[in-house]
Amino acid sequence: MCHVIVTCRSMLWTLLSIVVAFAELIAFMSADWLIGKAKPASSEDVDNRTGGSQEPYHPTLGIYGRCTRISHMQFSRRDTLCGPYAENFNEIASGFWQATAIFLAMGIMILCTVAFVSVFTMCVQSIMKKSIFNVCGLLQGIAGLFLILGLILYPAGWGCQKAISYCGPYASAYKLGDCSLGWAFYTAIGGTVLTFICAVFSAQAEIATSSDKVQEEIEEGKNLICLL
Repeated sequence: MCHVIVTCRSMLWTLLSIVVAFAELIAFMSADWLIGKAKPASSEDVDNRTGGSQEPYHPTLGIYGRCTRISHMQFSRRDTLCGPYAENFNEIASGFWQATAIFLAMGIMILCTVAFVSVFTMCVQSIMKKSIFNVCGLLQGIAGLFLILGLILYPAGWGCQKAISYCGPYASAYKLGDCSLGWAFYTAIGGTVLTFICAVFSAQAEIATSSDKVQEEIEEGKNLICLL
């Protein structure tokens, strides 16, 4: 018989697992890893409503995508265009970034799998006599290691030609040049830290769902058990 067990710690672990998976996925897909040096406003960058020139634009560069400004001469305005600069894996600007993409993708796949499984831990707490919380915690730890490897390798690719075109000639491995780090990089770091927190907290979720109070509720014949 299925017993739905909801505790404060298990629910918090589930929510954190979902948040971490989405945060890493969004960061990976974003083009805001590097913020390039400002492009000076030209005569075409004129705000028709105020008559003044617009602020200089900062193009952004991701692992496989970028955002830049394109001009529409017919309408005398400019729009921001975001999308992948690489049509396939081999066209990613740096071998280090290719490795980063692999490690991040592996970590994110594991985190998404754990996030999906975590939803069902309210009803199923073990499989083949193994605690799902402990297994998921182990997987999250492995995912965290993949994410760390990806984030360590990423700055090594700052010396590629693509990065230099955005960050200037002084950009090199682990040196930003005229660029700055975007929100996606910091989100990936924050998600990695939370991944290890989730891995540790999974043990607390397992303890909460197998506590004496839960066993007492089960022995009383309750199918829905909610404990703080």
